[in-house]
Amino acid sequence: MAMTRTQRLGIFLALALVMGMTRGAVHIHHFEAFPDASWGVFFLAGFWLRGAGRWAFPLLMAEAVLVDYLVITGQGLDFWSHYCVSPAYWFLVAAYGALWLGGSWLARRQAGLKLSTAGLAVAALLVSEAACFVVSNGSFYWLSDSVPAPRSMAAWFENMGDWYLPFLQVTALYVGLGAVVHVLATQLTRALTHEGQAH
Repeated sequence: MAMTRTQRLGIFLALALVMGMTRGAVHIHHFEAFPDASWGVFFLAGFWLRGAGRWAFPLLMAEAVLVDYLVITGQGLDFWSHYCVSPAYWFLVAAYGALWLGGSWLARRQAGLKLSTAGLAVAALLVSEAACFVVSNGSFYWLSDSVPAPRSMAAWFENMGDWYLPFLQVTALYVGLGAVVHVLATQLTRALTHEGQAH
């Protein structure tokens, strides 16, 4: 469905608001009532804002870093010495890029509100979320001083096994909520268009 510039901006602002609110909360209360929506936001942004990646993706990345910076320094901690910030932190660009590309791939291939689209959505989410997880978890495991030595492939696989399912569940939750919003908006648009044609 073609969108106007105003609609794209509205979607971007809504996604940025959700990410800002939940990303800030996760630093303070890890995986509590409102888990971090960042992964779901980047997938949904790739789907809804495909073609606007030159401005939307960098702005969402900048927001993610800014929220991290404000929350960490707001707790009186040094940003660069925080547990989560290491050379691996910059790999989040590639990790979130994988989610964006997954959403964008789905947008190019979806066929409207059909069962085939649901199957493509599940496949795109699983593949892009797995790529994001491997990049973010792997870079943190191998590059962060927060992970004690000695490191090994076996220990890394065990670490991934501990964290993969929770991250997949949270991402799928937000993408599922986004899918519900998408279906409702599509149906409402169709109803309004049909009503306008009837008159």
